[in-house]
Amino acid sequence: MQQTFPLDALDLDRSKQEPLHRQLYQALRGLIQGGSLPAGAKLPSTRSLAADLAVARNMVIAVYDQLVTEGYLQNRPGARPVVVDLPLRPAPPQQRQLYVRGCGLSRRGEAMMSQPFHHGLPGQIAFHPGMPDARSFPFGAWSRLLARRTNFAGASLFGTYNVTGHPALREALAAYLRTARGVRCDADQIVITTGAQAAFDLLARLLIDPGDEVWMEEPGYLGAQSALVAAGAKLVSLPVGLDGWQLERPPTSARLIYVTPACQYPLGVTMRMEQRLRLLEIAEQSKAWVIEDDFDGEYRFQGRPIPAMQGTDHSGRVIYVGTFAKILFPALRLGFMVLPSALYRRIPHALSITGQFAPLLLQAALADFITEGLMSRHLKRMRRIYAARLQGFHELCASQLSNRLTLLNGDAGIQIVGLLQDGFDDRLVTQAAQDLGLNLLPLSKHYRHGSPRHGLVLGYAACDKPETQLGIEHLSRALDISLRLRKNERHDPA
Repeated sequence: MQQTFPLDALDLDRSKQEPLHRQLYQALRGLIQGGSLPAGAKLPSTRSLAADLAVARNMVIAVYDQLVTEGYLQNRPGARPVVVDLPLRPAPPQQRQLYVRGCGLSRRGEAMMSQPFHHGLPGQIAFHPGMPDARSFPFGAWSRLLARRTNFAGASLFGTYNVTGHPALREALAAYLRTARGVRCDADQIVITTGAQAAFDLLARLLIDPGDEVWMEEPGYLGAQSALVAAGAKLVSLPVGLDGWQLERPPTSARLIYVTPACQYPLGVTMRMEQRLRLLEIAEQSKAWVIEDDFDGEYRFQGRPIPAMQGTDHSGRVIYVGTFAKILFPALRLGFMVLPSALYRRIPHALSITGQFAPLLLQAALADFITEGLMSRHLKRMRRIYAARLQGFHELCASQLSNRLTLLNGDAGIQIVGLLQDGFDDRLVTQAAQDLGLNLLPLSKHYRHGSPRHGLVLGYAACDKPETQLGIEHLSRALDISLRLRKNERHDPA
């Protein structure tokens, strides 16, 4: 029986911006993929179809030729084209969804997909942790540096060369870290990464075998936790409180230790010198690597920034990780590692596998930004701005939220923890806040063992005074809503 061509299915809409030839191509391909035109079905001649659709014959010829090229049609000399018998036809949408849902992932893949997602949403009012005030960044000067590097760049900036980082940036960064952060390093030890998270992911894969113990701060940074778990690590709690790190009972077989000593995330406390020396002693005794995440180390508002712990390490076990996300802006996606000699000589081989090379053009512009003094001036200015905003944030919270939220004292970092009074669930508060347009993180999400403390990790730095005022008003409403939600949960018979 001859297959009737479904001409009615070819609905060309001349009011659309999409060209008619594209509409015809998509309609014919859809009929073939959906089975309306089965294998062996003959298409109308180009002249006939063009007349029926009131379009140019050349357009129909071009569409037929494209479908022949892609393997949907077979052209025969002197005859109409026919639909090819495709060996594998796409499943209907419902079956495809079931197939994807049931597909097998590796254990590492399952671990990666089960980690918490902690990025905020654009366009919300406040208070996402770790977010600097990008509006205060000197984009005019940055644009000039970037344009200059683009106009006068040689071929070296447009290839996949210098996988460990642009030489000029590594030199500039080494000088800055020695002076400003007390890091003992030279340019050869520095590896530029696509953000600190890329460094954690790479280090976790390089240093950990599945089942290895990692001593991880608790509460601790979600990004580092996730990278370590995805690599197969067994996390052992390193408790951190307002009085510091509890180092009395180190695990006997820890392969790696992760700490944020300059400004602990999320609590904001600073590791005292005796604790630093004790941690380094433990690492040397257990032959463990130490990842020192210099989280917000540049932002200290009383006195000078605390030098990095890496500067006091004499055993070559500390790997120093930093980022430009807080100094400049997160979307730049530039971070770095300072590696001990045992690692940096072979790191290019690992980097070549990951393909995580930071763009050389951005690196070259950033090198100029540092060497011409623009970064140090910007950093000094932002310290003044953030110090004033932190003080204002304390005052507004004290006047409007004091009976429900208690801010921790801290003079470092661009976020602050507010502990919730008894009766509040920080996840319910976060849920209610998100509905009101606020970016928050619950403190309890940063715990993996035992009973978590309930609080909120609040980024204050990106908000001016009116935005902070509006954000706190929304937060006050979210706290009230969360109480009602919790009461409803308690009285729900289910």
